[in-house]
Amino acid sequence: MSTTRFSKIFALACGAGVLSLVLALALSGGCGKAPETTTAKGGGAVGTTAPAFALPDLEGREVKDTELRGKVVILDFWATWCGPCRMEVPHFVRLQSKYRDQGLQIVGLSMDAGGARDVRPFVDEHDINYTMLIATDKTAQDFGGVLGIPTTFVIDRKGTIVKKFIGYTAPEVFEAAIQPLLAQAS
Repeated sequence: MSTTRFSKIFALACGAGVLSLVLALALSGGCGKAPETTTAKGGGAVGTTAPAFALPDLEGREVKDTELRGKVVILDFWATWCGPCRMEVPHFVRLQSKYRDQGLQIVGLSMDAGGARDVRPFVDEHDINYTMLIATDKTAQDFGGVLGIPTTFVIDRKGTIVKKFIGYTAPEVFEAAIQPLLAQAS
């Protein structure tokens, strides 16, 4: 086999390997983020009370988890640069519109390094109608060490985590998770 032919075959094999890796990451449903610290045991686990937080919204106003009690909450760790996260946004906008009057509150917890400066243009461009907060690495740690995004929690009216989804999740799955919780009296 000639050196030129071997080089072409080697290049094709490497290209296929890289393509396979990219495809595997895309199909895994999320965008990775390396953990900076370990997490406290039990934080963010299904069946436990959602961790407390006090985080700024895009205007700098502090929003506390206690303001969400009595509502069914979809709490979504995401970022503007994350493809699967971006795919979920229109679904969250529709769910918020459809179920707001029944007590649903969707909360985006942005992990963007640039904070509100990065998130505000995206929110405006996509007509996001739900609460957007700027999360910290500590927030992610408190929720069990969010290692990839999107990571989304469904929280009942009492503040208990009832579901956790890692990676892109279809809107029908969220709808099925929240409907019985919305039917329960507050």
